Amino acid sequence: MLTLLKLLKDGRFHSGEALGEALGVSRSAVWKQLQLLEAELNLPIHKVRGKGYQLASPLVLLNADEIVASAPSLTWPIRIFDSIDSTNAEALRLIESGGAAPFLVLAEQQTAGRGRRGRKWVSPFAQNVYYSLVLRIEGGLRQLEGLSLVVGLAVMQALREAGVQGAALKWPNDVLVGRKKIAGILLELVGDPADICHVVLGIGINVNMQKADEVDRQWTAVGLETGCPIDRNYLAARLSLQLRDYLGRHKASGFSALQEEWEQHHLWQGKAVSLIAGASQVDGVVLGVDRQGALRLSVDGVEKVYSGGELSLRLRDDS
Repeated sequence: MLTLLKLLKDGRFHSGEALGEALGVSRSAVWKQLQLLEAELNLPIHKVRGKGYQLASPLVLLNADEIVASAPSLTWPIRIFDSIDSTNAEALRLIESGGAAPFLVLAEQQTAGRGRRGRKWVSPFAQNVYYSLVLRIEGGLRQLEGLSLVVGLAVMQALREAGVQGAALKWPNDVLVGRKKIAGILLELVGDPADICHVVLGIGINVNMQKADEVDRQWTAVGLETGCPIDRNYLAARLSLQLRDYLGRHKASGFSALQEEWEQHHLWQGKAVSLIAGASQVDGVVLGVDRQGALRLSVDGVEKVYSGGELSLRLRDDS
């Protein structure tokens, strides 16, 4: 089925006979595969008598060589999958099987993509970036302090390079444009964080997605913000270079060296918010983050600090 898709990706018309010859199957078998493409990958295909079959729009698939061409100094091994449960899950399996970090896992589609707090990450085929970078961490907890916030800075800068000038940060793991989410980050760790461990930096970016009925929150995408589709290979390359730069600065100087920069780009700095943990809620005003990346809130005039993977921040209506 994916071989057929690669024949159609140029967006031109191809006759059923020519497709059948290229695949070594009958025209009826081609027709069945086309139906599967539409149903399973949600890719609209135009059918015109006398012309053949055409994708509604040309498709640029992920390609490791093209990513490296846009970032020739990048040395991370890149593994690309047509369809996978999730790039983070595959990264964790590769760590378990002895894969040497750093390495990068990308996918055209995730069948079980996940975000923070167990949420589903909607992952349509060949529309977005599903990206997991595996790092080996030595030197203890200091190398993990504020790491998700550092990744957020790299994602934000890559989006701005791609033309999304309104991209900004929301503590702790989101990149927004206004109130709409454009990217999310999920970090997963295996090993001993006080000694040697591996961390998976999972990043999902909405790129060329036009609609997503399954998403129950406000969202946007690079193409919607810029008015034109973007090559995901280019975006993956720029993201990788930004990550390499920010991770290098973080490793050398810790999160404290990036704390001020992060606060400058925090969309909700000084805003009235609600911090939610399970059934409990704390209302306050965002003061910023501390040297470890924890959230600083003014609660009834008293500064309090909060951190933890299960916390969720919401903007209050009066902000």
